[in-house]
Amino acid sequence: MMGRMTLTVVMGISGKPVELLEIDSVLQDEIPVIRRFTGGGTVIVDQGTIFVTFICNKDAVPGLQSYPRPIMSWSSLVYRKVFQGIGNFGLRENDYVLGNLKFGGNAQSIIKDRWVHHTSFLWDYEISNMAYLKLPKRAPEYRQARSHLEFVCRMKDYIPRSNFIDRTIDACRQPFSSEINGARSD
Repeated sequence: MMGRMTLTVVMGISGKPVELLEIDSVLQDEIPVIRRFTGGGTVIVDQGTIFVTFICNKDAVPGLQSYPRPIMSWSSLVYRKVFQGIGNFGLRENDYVLGNLKFGGNAQSIIKDRWVHHTSFLWDYEISNMAYLKLPKRAPEYRQARSHLEFVCRMKDYIPRSNFIDRTIDACRQPFSSEINGARSD
C-alpha cells in the first residue's frame, strides 16, 4: 500500500487550485501542492509515479521544429517503440493511452534555443488519492466526462516496471532522430 507521506499535488503553470483541487480535503490532509514551470494538467505524484524528461537543444532532433505539437508527436514515436506489442498504445490529445485509458500526461516548456518535454507515467496509484482532484472543466474530448478512476489505468497492469525502464533507456539510446511527419530524418 502506498503511503500518503510522499504524496504531492503538482499543478501546471496556469492551473487554478480552486478549479482543480478539492481544497478542503487537500488542506485537511496537509497535502503539499506545488506549481511546475511547464504547462500541462494537475497530477498527484508519489512513489507510484515514473518521470521521464527530455531536455534538448532546439537542434537535438534533426528536422524537429521546437513547437508543442511536433515535440509531442516526436516523443510519441519514442514511446511507440517502448510500448511495441503492449496493449493499444497511442497519443490522444497530448496524453499517452492504452486503448482509451490514460497512463501518461505530458508538459512542455519551450524557449528560444531549448525545450523540455516531461511525462508523468502512472505506474501505480492509490485510488483514494484521486479524491483530491476535481473533474477538470477543460479536459480532453476523449475523456467524455469520465471520472478519474474510469479515465486512467495503471501501467503495472501492462508491463513490468524494470521492463518499461529498460525499454525506455533503449529507445533513448538510439540516435536522436526519428520519423517526423512520415519522413525519415537521420
